[in-house]
Amino acid sequence: MLTEASVNLLQSYQSGIDSYDEILDVNGLVKPHWRALFSTMEKLGLDELKIRNQEIISKLRENGVTYNVYESPDGMNRPWQLDPIPFLIEQKEWNGIAKGLQQRALLLDLILRDIYGPRNLVKDAVIPAELVFDNTGFCRPCVDIKLPASRQLMLYAADMARGPDGQMWILDRRTQAPSGSGYCLENRIVMSKLIPELADGMYVSKLSPFFNSLQNTVLRLSDKSKDAPNIVYLTPGPNNEAYFEHAYLASYLGYTLAQGDDLMVRNGFVWLKSIDGLQKVDVIIRRIDDDWCDPLELREDSRLGVPGLLQAIRMGNVQVLNPPGSSVLENHAFLAFMENICQYFLGEKLIMPSVATWWCGHKKELNYVVNHIDELIIKKANRKSRFRSIYGRLLTKSKKAELIAMISAHPHEYIAQQEVSLSTTPSLIDGNIVPRYAALRAFLVADENGYHVMQGGLTRSSPVKDRFVISNQYGGLSKDTWIVSDKTDVAQEKIVLNAPASVNRHISLPSRSAENLFWVGRYCERTMAVIKFMNITINVLNLDRNFGGSAKQEHIKFLLQSLTHLSSTYPGFIDEDDLLLDPYPEIIDLVSNHNRPGTIAANIGAFLNSVSAVRNQWDLEIWRIVDHIDKGYHEIKNASSMNSNNIQKTLDGLYNNMFMFLGVISESMPRDNSFLLLETGKLIERILSRVSVIQSNFGVKNAESVENELIEATLINHHLLVNYRQIYKSQLSVEAMLDMVLLEKRLPFSIVYMLDELKKNLGKLPSTTRGERLNDAQKSVLEASTLVKLASISALSKCDKNLERIDLFHLLSEISRLISSVSFSLTNMYFSHTMMQHSFFNPVDNDKDEI
Repeated sequence: MLTEASVNLLQSYQSGIDSYDEILDVNGLVKPHWRALFSTMEKLGLDELKIRNQEIISKLRENGVTYNVYESPDGMNRPWQLDPIPFLIEQKEWNGIAKGLQQRALLLDLILRDIYGPRNLVKDAVIPAELVFDNTGFCRPCVDIKLPASRQLMLYAADMARGPDGQMWILDRRTQAPSGSGYCLENRIVMSKLIPELADGMYVSKLSPFFNSLQNTVLRLSDKSKDAPNIVYLTPGPNNEAYFEHAYLASYLGYTLAQGDDLMVRNGFVWLKSIDGLQKVDVIIRRIDDDWCDPLELREDSRLGVPGLLQAIRMGNVQVLNPPGSSVLENHAFLAFMENICQYFLGEKLIMPSVATWWCGHKKELNYVVNHIDELIIKKANRKSRFRSIYGRLLTKSKKAELIAMISAHPHEYIAQQEVSLSTTPSLIDGNIVPRYAALRAFLVADENGYHVMQGGLTRSSPVKDRFVISNQYGGLSKDTWIVSDKTDVAQEKIVLNAPASVNRHISLPSRSAENLFWVGRYCERTMAVIKFMNITINVLNLDRNFGGSAKQEHIKFLLQSLTHLSSTYPGFIDEDDLLLDPYPEIIDLVSNHNRPGTIAANIGAFLNSVSAVRNQWDLEIWRIVDHIDKGYHEIKNASSMNSNNIQKTLDGLYNNMFMFLGVISESMPRDNSFLLLETGKLIERILSRVSVIQSNFGVKNAESVENELIEATLINHHLLVNYRQIYKSQLSVEAMLDMVLLEKRLPFSIVYMLDELKKNLGKLPSTTRGERLNDAQKSVLEASTLVKLASISALSKCDKNLERIDLFHLLSEISRLISSVSFSLTNMYFSHTMMQHSFFNPVDNDKDEI
């Protein structure tokens, strides 16, 4: 039974309703499932709902859920926005909606096959020829592009909203690369974890059957004789608006995430360029728009697609869904003809109405639009036209005349839609539950029986009162969509892969992903190396303020110069006496200047870019650590306003989080090529950084007091001070220190230990040489390791008459050269994107992804 307070909550909400609202039925009564939701919200309490909302915001950020908006002041990683109040539709009503959506999908599939086939719709004057030949989505090279299936439109998304008659109306459609289903899944996961009480007393239909159906559809399209088809999820890359979803679904479904440059066509087949060699691709789920798919036959300036892809599809050697050319259906003008098309193909009426649409290419419709401009919304017929919708009622008399003249000059380019009052739904805005306009995107996938409709969808609501602003491009909020009933005994469905247990689960690692993983390891270790040595230096500087002396100043000079060599931020402290007198401005710049190569901020920025480029590799625990690193990154960019203590605290936090990042990876990541490449990058950078510090500090002999300080700093940098003291007590010796940091095999930060680990990693990576021969990278590491192991520590410790340790300097320089060459060798072997490395086979923008 509802409490009095919950009744008041309902009454308070109802008092703000000024149009048809989702909580009300046709008689103006509150629907039972909405009444139950309000009752639960009242038990939870509005204050608690606000707290849960903040937890949702934090969780989405921790999980790295973003929707990139190019012009956004938040940058390219704007957090995804989720309203804690779900959008509810009763199961019986949804069953009727699903039938209407299935009819639409079937109809659009028939249209697609007709346009790229006999074109009877044009021949029989059901639609004007302009809807085909003046359609920017019509791709002539795609006329003979067909899937070996009864359906060509495999994936379909429909935007809907409830009209004044209480029915759901179709507003728009997505047919070439429908986006949003991954965000639906993430919304559901977050809601179920952070606010599960809202579902009390209701059964909410699961989303997993949709993805199960998608899996089965993809498997049917692949070569059935193959036990393990190679399925690629083709993304425009990290800068795309919905890149989070691309990486998320590729990981969730177990597909290989790839960009256009990761693929190539050879002898009519599509191949994935991986570090294992060329891997033949069976199915591509594309998330790039038609124009960009193949620069040979479509948009020639595309860097997102795959040259020769259309020919490979024609030959039946790869299946792509949706097939290129599907964007022809996204022309807005089709909505004006859907009723006639339905009668023509199916001999029946549309189950779901479209919002009233007029194509201005017919004189009668043009006259209607001109005479009723105040009641209409004007749009370009072709979606690809960069044209914001114009509301006639908002125009001045002169602007209205300009619009009419523009339409009359090129009437076939414009459509008009009736501006109608669509329904509102409860939303939490500024701590209050208020009505806001909402629209729902539903998702369908072709299956053996027709079209499978997701039991839910992506609801978007407007954050602004009385304005239908739902696009995420312009600040719309998302909602979890619940298809509800009172059933409680329905078994939960999980994704089931139709593949035998013996299938090899190895996923090919694309060359681009391999390179990014390698640089994740390098940038992470490079950042940590500079942070650690900078903290050592700052500690010495702080100590010198109270206990300074001439010897201390010389010691500080060497540490500062070593910091410049380590970070390669020349000239820095090298031969710059003014900076040595007041080092803090340069140190702050080394921390915060993200536009200066080698600084901590620049290194972290590069690290975050590489991490984002392979985000499908990371589980939630790792991504939450990345979020903390990202927060620290934004803090240090403002380091100029911090004092030295605050800078050190922030640097300590960054260092600990990056160490934790490596630790979680070490404990949880599969020991596959991804792990090996990340570890290899880490070891290369760790060796180079330690060699740099040793060489800078001890290339020249100094006074004993200075060298003692440098020895202690070097041991701290190698995590060896405690171990050294246990063995040598308080006696500091360059020879003993060099013996430990260079040759002690049991110490993980000694040079010989790291070289041996690097040698092991390289030996486990895919071989590109015949038989047992070493490749160039292995040879370089073996040579470096041999040089160190054969070195005489006593000889390395000695100096010449100029006080220079020539042998030590030359040894470390050669190690640095050899290990640097390993990176070049790996690039040539595994990371080339323009031409493939050795292959073990002998093979015979999207501009925007708007939600």
